[in-house]
Amino acid sequence: MKTKIMGILNINFDSFFEGSRTTINEAERKIIQMINDGADMIDIGALSSRPGSEMISEEDELKRVRGVLDIVKKNRFYEKTLFSLDSYSPLTLDYALNCGFKIINDITGLANDDVCLTAKKHNATVCIMHMKGEPKNMQANPEYSDVVKEVGDFFQERIDKAKSFGINDIILDVGIGFGKGLQHNIELIKCHRDFLHFGYPLLIGASRKSMIDKIIPCEVKDRLPATLIIHAEAVRNGASIVRCHDVKEHLQALRVFEAIK
Repeated sequence: MKTKIMGILNINFDSFFEGSRTTINEAERKIIQMINDGADMIDIGALSSRPGSEMISEEDELKRVRGVLDIVKKNRFYEKTLFSLDSYSPLTLDYALNCGFKIINDITGLANDDVCLTAKKHNATVCIMHMKGEPKNMQANPEYSDVVKEVGDFFQERIDKAKSFGINDIILDVGIGFGKGLQHNIELIKCHRDFLHFGYPLLIGASRKSMIDKIIPCEVKDRLPATLIIHAEAVRNGASIVRCHDVKEHLQALRVFEAIK
């Protein structure tokens, strides 16, 4: 089975990788480029979730991303690839799903019941991600007695919640870098297969993240080679969706990896 590639497009000015940021004026060109490069999905976000980032209001989030959502709808880009919104705002999610988006990528893992109701209303797929704390403080010395067990317990709890709202299309994301230290991230990648028993696709998203810098110091712009290694190892261990900044490079690497495997 071919690994699916989810491209990242950020409509903000503060995401940790400058290359992922775009404006409404540039968004159409970048969406077309990602589609041509082979993206199976495109994940659009207006709210940075990098460590230390601040929250913004639902209204401000929708105002920031609305123009791009309208572009997707106007050009019917949703007929060429799947679109996901990286958000936990019911207001913004409802607007996006009305524009042809099919996936809710919720870093809070369906903490808000209204997000569940919105997903059910539109029959959307939900991506449940594990995060310890919140972006503002999540990297302040996170501790676990057993990170794999704790993430697994969280998944079970939130899967049960999703099902209670009638949501059955689910993706699971261990949340690399979201309230985890380096060894926690490595353990989750090594033990990724442990989460397959839930019966849902596993998404891995370690693209250019700081765990790479902790292993071998390097700037964000120079972390593509290590990203490819991490993602290939996660795919070897059960991941079937890769969320990344570099679609073209991932398509080449993963197809070669799959052919060899």
